[in-house]
Amino acid sequence: MEHAVKIDRRILRTKQSITKSFLELFSEKNIEEITINDIAERANVNRGTIYLHYIDKYDLLDKCIEERINELISLCKRREVDEVNQELLHEPKPFFDYLQDHFPFFSSMFSNQRVFVFRDRLQHFISVSLMDKMNKLGNKSDVESELNAQFMASAFIGIVEWWIRHQMPHSTDFMADQVRKLFEKNQIYPNIMKRS
Repeated sequence: MEHAVKIDRRILRTKQSITKSFLELFSEKNIEEITINDIAERANVNRGTIYLHYIDKYDLLDKCIEERINELISLCKRREVDEVNQELLHEPKPFFDYLQDHFPFFSSMFSNQRVFVFRDRLQHFISVSLMDKMNKLGNKSDVESELNAQFMASAFIGIVEWWIRHQMPHSTDFMADQVRKLFEKNQIYPNIMKRS
């Protein structure tokens, strides 16, 4: 059993090294310019090792995106269970903390114009979360709830993208507070933003 754990840890370390090397390269150049050899060389593994875990560089990119989105989903779900009514827009600081903790990844995703799939997945995750909240609270807005959720998600991602692209010029506390105020001030969806 101990041997299996050591192998699992070795595999995990190898995958982390591959991912880290890929994201470093991704922040330096477009995905079309990155080769498996580049990744292997930087990760200090051979090409075959990369192909053991990933079909190609696009599969590697997809897995990186999937992992971060799943971690964000998990973070938000944990918060909903732990703290009643403390969803993303009520308390956005943990979201900004997570972005800060994984800055190289998010910086790469937002700075590379070709990665629309990441933005789309992030927007889908946020808009679905908002739709769920609206359905639970009862939609009393004049705006159709799906459009409302898409609008809010787009605005939120726009702010996140600005913050990341500008090298996080404000603290996560400041950003969380500003986002909360923006949504409250504009009453984009009063039922969600109203504090009890």
